[in-house]
Amino acid sequence: MEFSKYTIFSKIHDSSNYFLANPLTGEADILEPEIGKNIEQGIYDNPEELQEKGYLVDPEAEKKLYMRKYLDFIEDRDSDEIQIFFVPSYQCNFNCSYCYQSGYDPTKQDLSPQVVEAFFSYIDSKFAGREKYITLFGGEPLLPNQITRDNISLLLKGAKQRNLSVAVVTNGHSLKSYIPQLKQAMIREIQVTLDGVAEAHDKRRPLQGGQGSFDAIVEGIDEALAANLPVNLRMVVDKENIHEIPKLAQFAIDRGWTKHPLFKTQLGRNYELHYCQANQKRLYNRIDMYQDLYRLLEQHPHILEFHRPAFSLSRFLWENGDLPDSLLDSCPGTKTEWAFDYTGRIYSCTATVGKEEEQLGSFYPQVRLKEDLIEQWQDRDVTTIDKCKNCTVQLACGGGCASVAKNNHGGRLNSPDCRPVKELMELGLSAYFEKEWLETPQENQGTSCCG
Repeated sequence: MEFSKYTIFSKIHDSSNYFLANPLTGEADILEPEIGKNIEQGIYDNPEELQEKGYLVDPEAEKKLYMRKYLDFIEDRDSDEIQIFFVPSYQCNFNCSYCYQSGYDPTKQDLSPQVVEAFFSYIDSKFAGREKYITLFGGEPLLPNQITRDNISLLLKGAKQRNLSVAVVTNGHSLKSYIPQLKQAMIREIQVTLDGVAEAHDKRRPLQGGQGSFDAIVEGIDEALAANLPVNLRMVVDKENIHEIPKLAQFAIDRGWTKHPLFKTQLGRNYELHYCQANQKRLYNRIDMYQDLYRLLEQHPHILEFHRPAFSLSRFLWENGDLPDSLLDSCPGTKTEWAFDYTGRIYSCTATVGKEEEQLGSFYPQVRLKEDLIEQWQDRDVTTIDKCKNCTVQLACGGGCASVAKNNHGGRLNSPDCRPVKELMELGLSAYFEKEWLETPQENQGTSCCG
């Protein structure tokens, strides 16, 4: 027997305890200090239990389990719900300081009814028999003009006729005025961004004319929640505004948003995608951002009422008492995610949509697909990325974002976008299991200690 190549082992941050986690078997344990120190030295106090949980393995048996998990993953993915992004325009009424689409040169034309008809005809045929939903994306999909309102109505009508739910990714400035239209559709969620409270947000996300946008967005969120439309509040974080997290958390709490059953949050890291940002010093790498976030949680635990960071697998383990299924591919592009735009072009995902050299075909005026490129996207997973094959954390990382990997590795799609899984779990297990910032969920039976 030998130590499993998929077992993540480390010392918990700010604690004497250690942890074991094996995403292949789904097992995780917090270890008392002496047991952890012994494992560091290759001494196993209870080898039978370690073997039962898949931490100690017969390598050949583990290879067979891995293959079964891989086949199950592919089978499940091939039947999963598909998210279909549609961009009605790349125009935007904001002048965000970190806009990743600022270097794009989109075609200047309006969305036509013929393109909308072709879009629905394509997805009716291409994704027949698959569960799916549509996400309106941009640019800004909810611009305050009549042409845009008419186009949104056309798209919402087409979705409703097909019994498809719709998500909207919007800057939120005109959200309030769109509520009557959105109430007529099957809205899955409305994603809106606030980068802090008023002063900080307005500095980062002003209108094109320089005016602030915070107050109008807040009104839109209020109206959406009052209409029982689900809101996903996103905050884009870098070193410039991370100190705004506790302020925005308190604002949301005081506003009553965090008590609403249809309100949720996410933190997005500001990073370079296709073009260099002017102020690179403000950008975080993943682990540095979460280290600072951990320190904020220590000082301002009320943040957890607003947002509970994933810290890789940690939050899932805390909420559910076990690990999620093995992640053999974390890139949904061309598998469970596609992106389409008003010009009739097809792309892999939101990270590539609108970037002309990334297009994978068209659905209008003719259906044309670059099958060789699509196949490259669809073949990418941890089994095809050389650097993933012997990586301990591959089943928690999944190879990362294909678009980021491609940009960072000279256009090679089968490259990794590595995630600091072990380091994130060191922080997350401390935050959720070692601190008294949150009560343990009733359904969570917790982790045990091997010994």
